[in-house]
Amino acid sequence: MHLLYEEDGDIKVGTVLAPGTASYQVESPHGRRTKVKASHVLLSFDAPGALELLASANAYAEKLDADFLWQCAGPSEFGFQDLAREYVGHEPDAVESSGILLKLHSAPMYFYRRGKGRFQSAPEATLKSALAGLEKKRLQAEKAAEYTAMLVAGKFPPELQPMRDELLYRPDRNKIEAKAVEAACKATGLTVARLFEHAGALPSSHDFHLNRFLFEFFPAGTRFPAHTPAAPISDLPLAEVQVFSLDDIGTSEIDDAFSIRKISDTEWRIGVHIAAPGLGFAPGSPLDAIARERLSTVYMPGQKITMLPDEVISQFSLDAGAERPALSIYFNVAAGDLSIRGHHSRLERVKVAGNLRHFHYAALNSILPAGGRAGLEYENELATLWRFANALEAKRGKPSVNANFLDYNFAVEGEHVTIVPRKRGAPLDKLVSELMILANSTWGGLLAERDVAALYRVQSSGKVRMSVHGEAHEGLGVSCYAWMSSPLRRYVDLVNQWQLAASLSGRRAPFARNSDSLLSTLRAFEVVYARYDEHQREMERYWCLRWLLQENLAEVQGVVLREATVRIDGLPLVVRVPSLPELPPGVRVSLRVGDIDLLDKTVVCAWKETLGAPDTGEPLEDAQQSL
Repeated sequence: MHLLYEEDGDIKVGTVLAPGTASYQVESPHGRRTKVKASHVLLSFDAPGALELLASANAYAEKLDADFLWQCAGPSEFGFQDLAREYVGHEPDAVESSGILLKLHSAPMYFYRRGKGRFQSAPEATLKSALAGLEKKRLQAEKAAEYTAMLVAGKFPPELQPMRDELLYRPDRNKIEAKAVEAACKATGLTVARLFEHAGALPSSHDFHLNRFLFEFFPAGTRFPAHTPAAPISDLPLAEVQVFSLDDIGTSEIDDAFSIRKISDTEWRIGVHIAAPGLGFAPGSPLDAIARERLSTVYMPGQKITMLPDEVISQFSLDAGAERPALSIYFNVAAGDLSIRGHHSRLERVKVAGNLRHFHYAALNSILPAGGRAGLEYENELATLWRFANALEAKRGKPSVNANFLDYNFAVEGEHVTIVPRKRGAPLDKLVSELMILANSTWGGLLAERDVAALYRVQSSGKVRMSVHGEAHEGLGVSCYAWMSSPLRRYVDLVNQWQLAASLSGRRAPFARNSDSLLSTLRAFEVVYARYDEHQREMERYWCLRWLLQENLAEVQGVVLREATVRIDGLPLVVRVPSLPELPPGVRVSLRVGDIDLLDKTVVCAWKETLGAPDTGEPLEDAQQSL
């Protein structure tokens, strides 16, 4: 005797070795012996053999139409043999009964299982819905296969064009379009970017990298939403002094300016004046929402994405010839030793007399230390401020910047890029840095003394972090340090400006130290500001590679850093050189330039020769670019 039985949801057959009341000892067609409970047995038969029955039943089931069986079954619960009897019109044999069972078992959309060998037809509405879903999946699979074939053939399906960036940067693998792209990548052995390039759908290499960043942070585009304009500021007193700024030539958001006036033979009054957009709109306003969403201006070679709309920048930027609202802090400074005798802060309007540019005043970087003259406007003022900056640096005991580090200025015009190294810590850089440190630390201390919440930069044990408490910044040598000098460009500075302006006006500050808004700003800013900085460095690396292609260089020189890496001369670019012999850091080498891949932002370099002993003139930690 043979049995047809159910085990773990599968239909199986076997030959009885030893019958029993509650169970049977059964041998499968492949020789495996097992115990089968009597309650699991669906059918017993003597002929044909177990293996032959299963084969014949499967062949019989394939000829059956599930929809016709569903129509025959009716709405009530039934046993498979009952349906088989009605279907064949006579007492079914083992093959017919088993075939009906296998068909019912394989059509769960049509028939619900209600027990061993028992079923119930699915309701008509439910079945129609399930069949429609099945048909939809079939059509989607066909469409995905069509997309895959087109991509493999080097054609980009027009239907994928609106989803191009999503498929490139953050695909949803549950969508058929993403599945089609994944299948095409597998078939061609290409990455998604290379596949799209193969299909003619990849933007320029520059736009590919830029769009990745925009997709993450500006999915709706970089245009500003509709907003209420900032309020005009006209009721502030006009400062007695005229102010001037000192910035890079491409700076359009002029946040800070200076003034200097001799008030006696023994004393100067030096002013630091910060643009005051915080007086034109309040926390919770539409403009605040815009700034809070962006958190900072984004910088990259050749372009930037501003935190605030152009009209707000124009209204509050300290542009030459204009009167602008400002937060000013004045320091009374001894003319002899340049020590600070006192300070006071005020809200006022300032007349901006000039916007000086580092490019036009670069000669002072060598003239000021030598005590010479260049005959430039504001030269005397800059010389006094530089001496004051030196006194500030000496008092703190910490340099504002490492004088040996290099910055790099990128100028991108169309497809042409110019990269100019600029040594940090030059007199004019130090002048600006020291006065900003002085203003930020003094104002931070003022808010801490008045127990007014602020967002501080804190450094301890070498780690820099944001805090709502005025703790020490060991790297700068100050007891507390709050960013306040760039409110047009950084949201943290704008928040601190609101707090400071309220304190100076005798009003309640808008943010308490434990407010959710202040704490969420702190957390968001740390994450986003770091990501913006990472994007800037990535785009600088890209333009370094473009510069190598532009100059058509077959050979470059550089300095060994560590672990087979070399910093290329004149560029913020570090490359890995597997062929580099074991050399100590600082050794100068010559490299052959090989393939440059602008999509992966990589360059293949090979060691050519060793040029000289370790260079001790520059630190080896100032590499701007990641490998």
